[in-house]
Amino acid sequence: MNDTEDTDPHRWLEAVDSDDALAWVRARNTRTREVLQAEPVFEAARDRLRAILDAKDRIPMVVRRGHWLYNLWQDAKNPRGLWRRTSMDEFRRSAPRWTHLLDLDALGKAEGENWVWAGATVYGPAYRLALVQLSRGGADATVVREFDLEAQRFVKDGFHLPEAKTRVSWGLHSDTVYVGTDFGAGSLTDSGYPRVIKRWRRGQPLAEAEMVFEGQASDVSVSVGVDRTPGFERIVLYRAIDFYREQAWLLQDTGSLALTKPDDASVSFWRTHVLLELRSDWSVAGHTWPAGSLLAAPADEFIASAAGDQAPPVRWQAVFTPTPTCALAGWDTTRRHLVLTLLDKVASRLEVWAPGADGWTGRPMAAPYPGSLTVQTLYDPVADEAKTGGGKTDEARADSALAGQMLVSYQDFLTPDSLLLASADAPEGAVMETLKTLPRHFDAEGMHVEQRFATSRDGTQVPYFVVWPQAGATSAPPPGGLPTLLYGYGGFEVSRQPFYSGGIGSQWLARGGVFVLANIRGGGEFGPSWHQAAIRQHKQNSYDDFIAVAEDLVATGVTQAARLGIMGGSNGGLLVGAVMVQRPELFSAVVCQVPLLDMRRYHQLLAGASWMAEYGNPDDAADWATIRRYSPYHNLRPGMPLPALLLITSTRDDRVHPGHARKMAARLEDMGFSQASPGPAQRGAVYYYENIEGGHGGAADNAQRADRSALEFSFLWRHLGA
Repeated sequence: MNDTEDTDPHRWLEAVDSDDALAWVRARNTRTREVLQAEPVFEAARDRLRAILDAKDRIPMVVRRGHWLYNLWQDAKNPRGLWRRTSMDEFRRSAPRWTHLLDLDALGKAEGENWVWAGATVYGPAYRLALVQLSRGGADATVVREFDLEAQRFVKDGFHLPEAKTRVSWGLHSDTVYVGTDFGAGSLTDSGYPRVIKRWRRGQPLAEAEMVFEGQASDVSVSVGVDRTPGFERIVLYRAIDFYREQAWLLQDTGSLALTKPDDASVSFWRTHVLLELRSDWSVAGHTWPAGSLLAAPADEFIASAAGDQAPPVRWQAVFTPTPTCALAGWDTTRRHLVLTLLDKVASRLEVWAPGADGWTGRPMAAPYPGSLTVQTLYDPVADEAKTGGGKTDEARADSALAGQMLVSYQDFLTPDSLLLASADAPEGAVMETLKTLPRHFDAEGMHVEQRFATSRDGTQVPYFVVWPQAGATSAPPPGGLPTLLYGYGGFEVSRQPFYSGGIGSQWLARGGVFVLANIRGGGEFGPSWHQAAIRQHKQNSYDDFIAVAEDLVATGVTQAARLGIMGGSNGGLLVGAVMVQRPELFSAVVCQVPLLDMRRYHQLLAGASWMAEYGNPDDAADWATIRRYSPYHNLRPGMPLPALLLITSTRDDRVHPGHARKMAARLEDMGFSQASPGPAQRGAVYYYENIEGGHGGAADNAQRADRSALEFSFLWRHLGA
């Protein structure tokens, strides 16, 4: 196909809400639904998935703010959600009593809007006021409104921002917010995110808000971080040059102070300390710290060095340095400790570190293994540091005790989520307290998991997990192999770890299918180097890794091409689209969710310009020469032996443009590939479904999530189950 943008005959499908485009969408939605809803598994799958998603015994995930734990709850009665809060004492109960704050379903009905929850920022330590963000249909763009938690209503004449991709934070006082939004011409970056930050005072017209900071149009975005910890108040301004590089300034009374750090390192302040997470090797004061390290130093030394004061060199110490198999997955803070989540051979473990007179010391923290751990400390610096004085009430003392505690979530492929309470102050080996456990949604008896390695084209060993159903757990697979679903992502330094899925378990494993999770390059499973090995000119490594896993599954008899399906979303949608056109004979079914597919125009569509650090710039001839070789939209050819393809997207996705999926389907139709049709399943058939709501997640509530997943499983069993 001609690579120039103006010769693309399907550009009209990029007009998201045009009557013609939506008529095209609805016609294909109808056809896809007619075929997949007729499959024997559809109705039972949809009902079972909806029951799992709406179950009353799900674990409510919470965030602590002062005395309260906040949660957004969705179920059959409240499909869009109920924002609520409870105390820690109540949360420990099997059936906590919740105070309801905001009913999104009632609000949407009263206002005639399809509101979807997008988060809230609560102002402490009193925690009476909140900045609530609401999305229409699940889009990234939100409306911001100030909410009074005690009165349980929006503040009349309070802070209110119209729909935009807004970044907003409370200032040091409740009468001030820092905001980046669409202020008009020139206020957004090429990626559609805020380019300027303003200080907006209560009662002041937004147009009169004071300019604080400006980035450049070519940046991804600008943002502000406000630390209101008593005694350590700081405001840091960030300029995201691209997806992996940012510059930072400390806002002071005399102006802004540029912080001295590598552009690709992330900087954070914690009380008297500064923390620096490295994406590349860094040499300073005669020492080289490797990429993937987490460094700590006294904050006053770091600031003095940035100011150019005559001061000793900053005393950096490594809290974590990577190994070939162990990477930093994340970290959080209590009042006195730094809690590290490490990924060791794609299994999580925890360490606790603390500063002392002789530097930082650490120790392992006992936790469930092997699987995936997520840590959320209960330390609230604004509330807890404000309560360190004498004469505290019993409630204040109880709240302050939470400053050293954390909630730890654990799951693996066959073990339901559990929520545990732990303390960083506890001695090594202390057992965590189990607060809540998710019930089993499928019978895992006889199932098992193994980790294998495939050899990629360049010799790299690529790990992957195989989850065996009961049929494959006690005997060798049958001669024809088992129906197998291979999932991958491979981008943006995002790690894919073992996870418990009631949907995959009940609708795939329990029916005799094998599930495989590939940990390909481009992800963060082994730190920055694993990611950087598959970006820009090296992006093909992601696809070679995924193909190698698929080939290994066939070579070892797990499955065969006729029974092998693949699935991926967003960057993973690009992944499965690319390998589909590179090795069409290797797969029989492809589920391609909210994908990037037209890589010639991705940077022109919605937030696409923000991803050029991952893929490259198609307007640069050298970059395009690389991108052109894997762009799915540009590598389609008539007569290719393509597998069946299900394209899933959302009209309200304002991150990855639905035009990618629309144009892919249209181009395939032009080449003679058939639309979904009743009767026997056929290779090369194109199924298209676009949810009119849902945002980048593809669904706005549990009913839509269950319906979309049921369509996907019906498609997979239709083409792989014979």
